[in-house]
Amino acid sequence: MTQTDIQRIKDFEYKFNEVSRVMAALDMALDEYTDIKSYIGDLKDYMESGQWKADFEADERGEIPADIERGVLSEDGLYDLLEDMEKILGRARGI
Repeated sequence: MTQTDIQRIKDFEYKFNEVSRVMAALDMALDEYTDIKSYIGDLKDYMESGQWKADFEADERGEIPADIERGVLSEDGLYDLLEDMEKILGRARGI
């Protein structure tokens, strides 16, 4: 075998390993997405309901204890998360 042949095998081995690594990560990510998929509808319903607005206003009035995480109540956090999710799913559909 020539050095060119050896290099070709090395190059394809690298590509093989990278595809294997990414496919394993994608498979795991899809499993995780399947596990939380129902949360997306829950979050959309919450955002569109009057309850999110009421919770947001309660937070603004300081009625929610300081030790409670409330990223979901940030003005743009939930909206941006759902928008990002739609973009990612759109990319996945286009693959």
